[in-house]
Amino acid sequence: MAVIRDIEKGGGEVIRVEISEYKGQKYLNLRVWFTDKQSGELRPTQKGVAIRPDQYQDLKAAVLEAESQMS
Repeated sequence: MAVIRDIEKGGGEVIRVEISEYKGQKYLNLRVWFTDKQSGELRPTQKGVAIRPDQYQDLKAAVLEAESQMS
């Protein structure tokens, strides 16, 4: 597993962008993590999505389209 970037969300939460592996398959994983108040460590939530490599180009195109509509 390789963490690409943590994006601050606020309230002790981050959106973690990482490459993960499940049953030998790599995924682009976008997941909300929170700071555990007792340990101070980041822990994953169920909020997120795992993108298969064959879905990546569609996701990338959608993000670029959203970017053009936001500006």
